[in-house]
Amino acid sequence: MAKTAAVKWTREHTLIALNLYCKLPFGQFDKGNSIIIDVATKMGRKPSSLAMKLCNLASLDPVQQARGIKGLEGSSKQDREMWKEFQENPDYYGLESEQILHDLFTQDESKEVDFLVRDKVRIIVPSGPTEIQTTVKIRRGQHFFRQTVLNAYDVRCCISGINVPAFLIASHIKPWGRFPDDRLNPRNGLCLSRIHDAAFDSGLITLDERLNVVLSKRLKRFFPQMTLENNFAPFENKPIRLPEKLAEPDHEFLHYHRHEIFQD
Repeated sequence: MAKTAAVKWTREHTLIALNLYCKLPFGQFDKGNSIIIDVATKMGRKPSSLAMKLCNLASLDPVQQARGIKGLEGSSKQDREMWKEFQENPDYYGLESEQILHDLFTQDESKEVDFLVRDKVRIIVPSGPTEIQTTVKIRRGQHFFRQTVLNAYDVRCCISGINVPAFLIASHIKPWGRFPDDRLNPRNGLCLSRIHDAAFDSGLITLDERLNVVLSKRLKRFFPQMTLENNFAPFENKPIRLPEKLAEPDHEFLHYHRHEIFQD
């Protein structure tokens, strides 16, 4: 029997793989993963081909390298070039890859492709205050950012450990409105519960150089309040839970937050 011809890795397919790499934990880069099966089928590829590409991309990830995870050392020149471009301009390539992935599953511009439930691909109608946007382009970019940041932190608040997706925000370290070039940069994000996101955005908490939680004096003035203290006091001077890949918070962004937003 003649061997089936391999499907060429196009630029669009590589962008889909990069998008998927942002959203799946390293331990789920397996040809038996139902999400990989679903995406690969839509691409016209074998699940093993997509799984191998994800492992190849892992070999280019400095966060994985620092953890001693090498991935597969079979990345192509196109992989390396696309990885570099994706990291240098996440706003452009994050949005483009999200649009390509969206169109792979649906042509309905009111819906998005969701990976927060790890055992299946869902097509959802976005809702909630962080996803109501004026244009499809902005909403789709925000969706990429939310999916990438929440998945990088294993869908858990990096301060409290809360793991209910409806309670979680992909919080921007440098404000969304003032820094358009960093809006979709995963390193400008933290996965926070809604209460910790509100405190971080308003400068009532921040992170120090060692990524420990710092509470402002303004916040402490509201103590004692049992519910408030339970949500903040146990985490003071404790390190946040770090992401597994890609989205380790940028120290320059955190320096900006400490000096320009934090209200000590």
